[in-house]
Amino acid sequence: MSRKRGRLFVISGPSGTGKGTVCAELLKEIGNEFSVSMTTRGPREGEVDGKDYYFVTREVFIENIEAGNFLEHANVFDNLYGTPKDMVLNRLERGRNVILDIDVQGGLQVKKAMPEAVLIFILPPSLAELRRRLEGRGTETAEKIERRLGQALNEIKLIGEYDYYIVNDNIDEAVALAKSIMAAEAARVPEAVKPIIRDYENESKQK
Repeated sequence: MSRKRGRLFVISGPSGTGKGTVCAELLKEIGNEFSVSMTTRGPREGEVDGKDYYFVTREVFIENIEAGNFLEHANVFDNLYGTPKDMVLNRLERGRNVILDIDVQGGLQVKKAMPEAVLIFILPPSLAELRRRLEGRGTETAEKIERRLGQALNEIKLIGEYDYYIVNDNIDEAVALAKSIMAAEAARVPEAVKPIIRDYENESKQK
């Protein structure tokens, strides 16, 4: 059988929904790889180039924009961030699934660039629970928490643009559902079915 092309999975959701934990668990599965972003900001202590980010100059980043080599990119506090298209495509061609943990707007950019990408939205059980989780971190002011809750509601309004949603009330159940989605997508009949048919035709001829 011909090697199957990998699939690109975009995991999005408001801050505090646990999407990072879901991604971490999915990456433990064989055949799944994380998409490393490119950025113009300098590395923080302990960060490794090529593992945490691809750290580049602003000139190199702009060259990639002009070459159309980003699935998505954004300016965040005067630093540029983007998802390199060539690196993602290379992994997909090798039959690897690529997982991208990104915000909702970035996810929609990816969907526009690669309509075959599978978008999964991680939801909190409620805004009240999301508030509790954010307050439980103890890292942000009340003002910032209110801002995040407002942003979360705006992001949730875009859920109709996504393919699947998972309500993360229990992390084990959320991860199990995400794995089920990935398993189902692996068995989806592709639009280009000729390679599949050809494999069976070749096998028949060999008998």
